[in-house]
Amino acid sequence: MKLTIIAAVANHNVIGNENRLIWHMPADLKRFKNITMGHTLIMGRKTFQSIGKPLPGRNTIVVTRQEDFDSQGCLKASSFNDAINIVKDEKEVFVAGGAEIYEQAIKSYYSRKMFITRIFADFEGDSFFPDIDSEKWELIERNDYEPDDKNAYPYAFFVYKRKIGRPKKNP
Repeated sequence: MKLTIIAAVANHNVIGNENRLIWHMPADLKRFKNITMGHTLIMGRKTFQSIGKPLPGRNTIVVTRQEDFDSQGCLKASSFNDAINIVKDEKEVFVAGGAEIYEQAIKSYYSRKMFITRIFADFEGDSFFPDIDSEKWELIERNDYEPDDKNAYPYAFFVYKRKIGRPKKNP
């Protein structure tokens, strides 16, 4: 099984504020849908609650320590490692946030690839994507786009792959 991280990240690695996505970028939403359709998504409770429902055509695993959390239509995992155990027989699984889950995923033994949308704009935020260590991750593709009538900010689609050598297993 391989983990693939997918995220939209603004300047200063901002990914959200007050448990919500700050920008509306249809090109990123379309990319997210095309890449993740038919796969399982792992996300934290706050990210799931910001979306509000399971996404069609994808299985969702919500990582939460809240025992009474109602994840109707989703599987629930009490930790990131529990989520990994649930999906261990799948070929590829996507990690879709938030900050704590990204932090664990980027260090995970199973993480092999990242699809990052960079939004070149400044936003106030309280949730951040971890720094991408160029010693461990190689940029293999970049496509830049200017703002248009649907996407208000300049942006780029990045694809990273883990460099040779496996990270340490999660404790």
